[in-house]
Amino acid sequence: MAGRSRHGANVAVSLNGAGLRRVHFKGVGMQAHRSHRGIYTVVFASVLSLSVMHGAAQAPADNTKTNERDRAKGAVTADQQKEKAGDRELTQKIRQSIMRDKSLSTYAHNVKIIAVDGQVTLKGPVRSEEEKRTVESKATDVAGAGHVTNEISIAPAKTKTSR
Repeated sequence: MAGRSRHGANVAVSLNGAGLRRVHFKGVGMQAHRSHRGIYTVVFASVLSLSVMHGAAQAPADNTKTNERDRAKGAVTADQQKEKAGDRELTQKIRQSIMRDKSLSTYAHNVKIIAVDGQVTLKGPVRSEEEKRTVESKATDVAGAGHVTNEISIAPAKTKTSR
């Protein structure tokens, strides 16, 4: 079917294979499409620039002390965990145990678990002393008593910023 819309545009209506109507605008419709595309571009650019400005207003993270600690002689770091099957399996079981506990924060779920020759080191921030104990307990349950070194820190409480 073909005809004109109430705005004077040429209109063609067809059925697709599923029996649904398709409306095709010719002439004025393309011009409207181009103007909408321009509006969407402006809106997108505005949103993008606001998010960049918001990110620039945040204070940069300062990991200087953490980085210094990890550079210290004898400090255990994730790159020291080798490709030994036993260490990988130990790390995997501890991570699964931590991830199953939905009461833990994202911080606790992301604690570094480093296993070297059956000795496990836990590093990174958690939200509370209770979370610190819970993560250590889960690691000890898997690795065994005397095989876990807890270097977990308590993250400072988040402060709400006014906008």
